[in-house]
Amino acid sequence: MASVRTLISGTSFLAQNWSDHSQNSLIFSQNLSFSRHEFRCLQFGIVKLPFSRSNAVKNSSQTQSSTEIESTRISDVPLLSSTEVIERLRTSRETYKSKQQYLAMFSSVFGGITTDPAIMVIPLDDHMVHRGHGVFDTAAIMDGYLYELDQHLDRFLRSATMAKIKPPFDRESTRKILIQTVSASRCIKGSLRYWLSAGPGDFQLSPSGCHRSALYAIVIQDQSPSDHIGIKVVTSSVPIKPPQFAVMKSVNYLPNVLSKMEAEESDAYAAIWLDEDGFIAEGPNMNVAFVTKEKELVMPSFDKILSGCTAKRVLVLAEGLVRDGKLQGIKVRDVTVEEGKEANEMMLIGSGVLVRPIVQWDDKVIGNGKEGPVTLALLNLILEDMKSGPTTVRVPVPY
Repeated sequence: MASVRTLISGTSFLAQNWSDHSQNSLIFSQNLSFSRHEFRCLQFGIVKLPFSRSNAVKNSSQTQSSTEIESTRISDVPLLSSTEVIERLRTSRETYKSKQQYLAMFSSVFGGITTDPAIMVIPLDDHMVHRGHGVFDTAAIMDGYLYELDQHLDRFLRSATMAKIKPPFDRESTRKILIQTVSASRCIKGSLRYWLSAGPGDFQLSPSGCHRSALYAIVIQDQSPSDHIGIKVVTSSVPIKPPQFAVMKSVNYLPNVLSKMEAEESDAYAAIWLDEDGFIAEGPNMNVAFVTKEKELVMPSFDKILSGCTAKRVLVLAEGLVRDGKLQGIKVRDVTVEEGKEANEMMLIGSGVLVRPIVQWDDKVIGNGKEGPVTLALLNLILEDMKSGPTTVRVPVPY
């Protein structure tokens, strides 16, 4: 029992109090040293542990020639040193392949940036983890520029206000941290994702015991090929979030996940939500828009759904298509399901998909069943805007 007490009392790794945030000191290191602030933990999960059932606790460096086991009694779980934990995290990362690579992470908990994916972790007692008390946002990285960083950052801070989370830094300091994280990553094309949480502290419901709020950011390089062919969507049976939560970009994405899974089970790309009045709302993590038979670009109102930064930018860029005669007008209003399914074109819009053509909704073919010309024109406009748009939407990253 004495060893167990030692284990529990040694789990805190919040030893560094980064009190002077104004200096924005960042740690650029491939390996973080834990020699001063050692922590210990038990790692649970589907892990093959080469330990004998007859031993209660055994050092992980000792191996057995017996068959590895996947399910164990509690007596088979090893007590690991901090060095062993780091090595196991690193090995775990190397055992599975992903199309996404994590190039850099900032954490206000350890007060700096790391480029080692093995230690891109957050405390388990962070209220974002066990209570969902956190918000997040993203920004695309294109040719060494952050696309619509300020627009996303403003929405990020609005979400934090709605979630009653006071950021650990002011807006300008947060902005600098995000840019420096991308700079440390050396990423030219990818995405930046960042979170504000109530912070670590305890496992209570109230955040009153949290030490302070926390900011996290990660740079992701996705090696998946770009795909802009037409897709199928279905109507979601998963209830949409109430407006109070739908307009906030919180980490509570379980409805979104279930909606996406529902679509995949029907061999579709995404599921479309309807609001409580039966009007078209949005997709699981993107907005939706239509080109009517009258050649109007129509997008559902944002009063009950998330205000999409990319969707709003599309509305601005679409004005050029009106001037060229490819569109007759642009409207943001309520859209019925019948009107949507009878439209000439339908599309998903978001920072991940950009502009993605939809050629089928449930059993209804949209238009002629091919990618629409206006949809493809809007996609090209967004891509061009990301590469050569004005300084209001493109923030250079110093490398």
